[in-house]
Amino acid sequence: MLNKFATLFKIRDLRNKVLIVALVLACFRLLAAIPIPGVNIEALKGLLSGNQLLGFLNIFSGGALSNLSIVMLGLGPYITATIIMQLLTMIFPKLKVLYYEEGAAGRAKFNRYSRYLTVPLAFLQTYGFLKLLTSQGVLQPLGFGQTIVNVLVVTAGSMILVWLGEIVTEQKIGNGVSLLIFAGIVSGLPLSLRNAYANYSAGTTPVTTYLIFGILALIVIGGVVLVNEAERKIPVSYAKRIRGNKVYGGAASYLPLKVNQAGVIPIIFAISILLFPQFISQIISAFSPSVGMMLNNWVVKFLNNQTIYGSIYFVLVFVFTYFYTAITFDPSEISKNLQRSGGFVPGIRPGESTASFLKSVISRITLFGASFLGIIAVLPVFTQVLTNTQALTIGGTALLIVVSVAIETVKQIDSELTVREYEGFK
Repeated sequence: MLNKFATLFKIRDLRNKVLIVALVLACFRLLAAIPIPGVNIEALKGLLSGNQLLGFLNIFSGGALSNLSIVMLGLGPYITATIIMQLLTMIFPKLKVLYYEEGAAGRAKFNRYSRYLTVPLAFLQTYGFLKLLTSQGVLQPLGFGQTIVNVLVVTAGSMILVWLGEIVTEQKIGNGVSLLIFAGIVSGLPLSLRNAYANYSAGTTPVTTYLIFGILALIVIGGVVLVNEAERKIPVSYAKRIRGNKVYGGAASYLPLKVNQAGVIPIIFAISILLFPQFISQIISAFSPSVGMMLNNWVVKFLNNQTIYGSIYFVLVFVFTYFYTAITFDPSEISKNLQRSGGFVPGIRPGESTASFLKSVISRITLFGASFLGIIAVLPVFTQVLTNTQALTIGGTALLIVVSVAIETVKQIDSELTVREYEGFK
């Protein structure tokens, strides 16, 4: 591994790419430290510590939400816009053709539409969130003009992060959006270690708690790596075709079906659903403060009930895993592509029989993947109950993102080195 990174810095163009990515990440952390005016830091800390959903959003914003910085929403609006666009491919056939059948040019156009949609989403999310923070005493009451200025600044901050993410993606040593989220999560690690050490020094947390936490952390890390890389290999054979004096096909390959086909998208879906009632209560408060306050109190009471919150969270993640897998994996389309290229699954007739077979396989392995994601989502609740402290919390979602991004980045670096004939370095 050390030789691999040493080789990476010996090649001039790869070294330049790494330095560009490092500069972009440094710019991101700088923007995350610039707060908007009128923030009550103590009230903000209390709100984030008492609300797991906002804590989750703080992770995705790279800690920018904890500072109420100009990039407090992080890449949330862009991720939401991308999800909405993918859902629209199920409704509008032209979008489906654009995304799945028109190659790189179609994907680029599809991503451009996603960026257009990000702007109004960021504007609406920022306005609603600032109103929520004002009602909780985190922000000082501002006039309409100052509120609009803050909304425009935060919206611009989100679009700047989208631009920085695209710069990183263009370097081809990692996905820009994923790396920015990765950097935000890792940046909070020193503070977590400091808090854990402070509790240990003060004697408020027994040694056995740390031992339990360490064992759980190792099990979770191993499980995340195992499930993230796990796949079911479907054997595929290709019929021989004779054209002139040459024979084509006849080779055997396989079709990899990942156990965790949906990634962390179902968790984001579930969080959006759980946050929706709170934003609705804020909108109602603008017209009827009494009704809005009653609804907000009910939502807060629900979120503070660990059992109900964890159960509904698990069910939502489980259901959305199947839902998103059904969107991104089309057995009929894969079956048609195999048939066009002369491929077939041994023992299965091409066409509808192959599509039915693939559908049954993906349904069975998604059952395990959905259960895994659900457990990962509610893991912080479980560790808090088991260790009886909030200082030690295994962020399963954050860990899943960190592992996935690290593995994918290493694979892309390997690919870049292989292209330059450095595949001998291990």
